[in-house]
Amino acid sequence: MASAPITCHVLDTLSGTPASNLNVLLTLLTPRLSFQEVPPSGVGFHAVTNEDGRVKEWIPNSKFSLQDMLDQFDHGDKSTWSLKFDVGKWYEERRISCFWPEIEVKFFVEKGTRHYHVPVLVGPWTYTTYRGS
Repeated sequence: MASAPITCHVLDTLSGTPASNLNVLLTLLTPRLSFQEVPPSGVGFHAVTNEDGRVKEWIPNSKFSLQDMLDQFDHGDKSTWSLKFDVGKWYEERRISCFWPEIEVKFFVEKGTRHYHVPVLVGPWTYTTYRGS
């Protein structure tokens, strides 16, 4: 099965291991659809990172699939997306004090370009991200 057009990967820099079982929320912040079902906060999807710290598929929070959201744009159009990682709770469950309640990464997706992969390296006091492949 091919992965979703937007994926992420989280590594815990404190232990040097994948951040498995971490809740992640993906939200389209700039929907073009004018349906009343689209909330003002955007259309969201949720997932939990797998044992390798990756999210390859998303569960929709509405009737719209991720592909539905991407299909509403024309070739070359940019849309704004957000990934929220629930790191505060994740570290708390491991009895580790964390400065971040959550980490949010906002990014553009340009229709017609390659797959979007967002890796995040996270620790209790720091994080970094980049566009992966």
